This record gives sequence, structure tokens and C-alpha cells, in this order.
Amino acid sequence: MNDNSALYAFNKFGDDILRTAFAMTGNYTEAEDITQEVFLNLHAKPQNFESDEHMKAWLLRSAINRCKNLRKSARIIRNSPLDETLENTLSCEFTSRDNEIREMIAKLPEKYASVIFLYYFEDYTIKEIASLLNKNENTISSILQRGRKKLKTELEKEGYVYET
Repeated sequence: MNDNSALYAFNKFGDDILRTAFAMTGNYTEAEDITQEVFLNLHAKPQNFESDEHMKAWLLRSAINRCKNLRKSARIIRNSPLDETLENTLSCEFTSRDNEIREMIAKLPEKYASVIFLYYFEDYTIKEIASLLNKNENTISSILQRGRKKLKTELEKEGYVYET
């Protein structure tokens, strides 16, 4: 990779990584920090990627891992959530309904949240998610199915009605 690869990656995938981190953390400031860490890591330790999709997958995997680590850290337990006005400054393309659903996804256990987000918000296939997360396709399919059921239950508790 050349010296501009981190800058190229940021320009091309920065918004995707920020959206992913925000969807998983529910906190814009944490999402910005995670995004910054991902691209600083790429700059400090350049990688050789086969394609832009390979680069995007590596960046997403790195962001997801950092989100997992954040969830495990004591810092996240002590922090109070940002007020709603600051969260609304996020320049992502989420509608208010998307934000409500995204918040519910973020409350799911991490293994469900990451698979649902990658499938529905990033439009990855089950095969691509399996490759990205280093898991079997059948495992990802099962996690997606269970995650949908958990999300549906939570959405129904909040008054959302689904037609089958």
C-alpha cells in the first residue's frame, strides 16, 4: 500500500465505519473515537488488500472488534448516554424510525447486533458476513434468524406491528 492508503480508505469508507460504530455503540462520540482509531491503526500498520471490498471488510471487522472491546470496558458502564440533541448531530442517513430501530439493535447482544447491522444496513450477504466474522455460513444464518426474533420481540414491546 502507498502512503496515502489510509487517507484513501478514510475518504472512501469513513462514513460506513462511523455508521457501523454508531449503530453498535449508540454513542456518537464513541463512534467517532472508534472510527479514528481504526484509520490511525491502518495508517500505523499498512495492510495489503486485494480489493476495495477487502479493505472495507477489514475496516468493518476492526471497527466491530473495537466496539466489542468498548462494551466490555468499565468506561462504558460509567458513562451516561449523550443527550438527544448531540446524538442528532450525526450526519448519517438514518431516519428517526431507523434511529429507533438502530437503538433497539444496539441493545441486543453483540453477536446479534453486528450480524443484523451488517445484513440490513450494510447490505452484506450471509456468505460475506461469515467471511468477515470468520464463522460458518450456517452459524451466521442461525444468528441472523435468532437476532430477528429477539428484535421482533423487542419491537412488539415498543408497539411496532408486523404483518406476516
